[in-house]
Amino acid sequence: MHKGKQQSKSEDWGQAFMLRLKSGYTEGTIGLGIDAIGLAAFKLDSGGGTGGTGTLVRSRHSGKSADQHGSLGLTGKAKFAETVLSIGTHEPTLPIAFRNDTRLLPQTFEGGQIQSKDIENLTLTAGQFKKTRTRDSTDDQRLSMYSDGSKGGVTSNRFNYAGASYTFIPNLTGTYFYAELKDNYKQHHANLQYLTDLTDEIKLKADLRHFNSSDKGNTNVDNRLTSANFALGYQNHWLGLTYQNSSGKTGLPILGGATDPWVANIATYHIFIRAKEDSWQARYDYSFADLGLPGLKFMARYISGDDFNIGNKSAKEWERDIDIGYTIQSGPLKDVSLLARNVMYRGSHTTDIDENRVLVNYTFKF
Repeated sequence: MHKGKQQSKSEDWGQAFMLRLKSGYTEGTIGLGIDAIGLAAFKLDSGGGTGGTGTLVRSRHSGKSADQHGSLGLTGKAKFAETVLSIGTHEPTLPIAFRNDTRLLPQTFEGGQIQSKDIENLTLTAGQFKKTRTRDSTDDQRLSMYSDGSKGGVTSNRFNYAGASYTFIPNLTGTYFYAELKDNYKQHHANLQYLTDLTDEIKLKADLRHFNSSDKGNTNVDNRLTSANFALGYQNHWLGLTYQNSSGKTGLPILGGATDPWVANIATYHIFIRAKEDSWQARYDYSFADLGLPGLKFMARYISGDDFNIGNKSAKEWERDIDIGYTIQSGPLKDVSLLARNVMYRGSHTTDIDENRVLVNYTFKF
């Protein structure tokens, strides 16, 4: 809303700079180090009636996007053998806590984590997050929960998790995690990933995922979400099919603040984790390297979901995404990547969305 009028579109144009410094470790039995992440975003164009994309900090009063915003995060770390303890700012990519980086700046979390790789083929991880800074905010906030159809959720300062990942044989990995957002929900997650060569030219990828979530505190969280993804690769082509089923009284619970769910049918705009939603996906990826155009890639996917309710009415939804990306292979602009992304989302009882995104990324390693 802007000056009493309904907002017809959201549109932001911005430039971001991210500086990541990762130190080594001091000598000795226990090595010490420190990492830092500096984030800064600048508005190039955005009006008072077009903000709200999640890209720039937006004033609650005027509706205008801030001219600039940023933050600094520090992480202290200690290493003993192959075990690392880190305290401070984190960018987790865990199945039970996956930070969102689909706008200018990534989401970050504050807390502590310990990870051990001392046992061959086994990775052990445990930690606690207390606060989060969302992708369009400069302030750390208490943690919250999102779960379709849930009630009783409260803000929390404690998200505990622990898990293990084990490589049974080359290209076959199993993972288990347990997580708990104090006074909101508890969650078990299991995953099995496999990659194999069927022939000299054909590859098979399989990815099986399962979440079992229940209430903790005064919420009514109750969800089981299971997915199976299979993809065939031939030369520079990949074709994948996915089926995902959600059952229970509520949808899959995830951390708030636009945190991504680590589910198979997540798309560019929508996440397809409503209560009792069935969804399937068809995806095609192609690399133009065999046509003499290394660095040029194409992706198209279609996801459809149904069997869920919105406002006690049967509903359905779908999303179609198309990406065309190119990474410069040589010269002074080597490793600069450009991505053009088109998104179309339609729902029987939701808002229709059409998006076009253009992303330019360059990473410079000191």
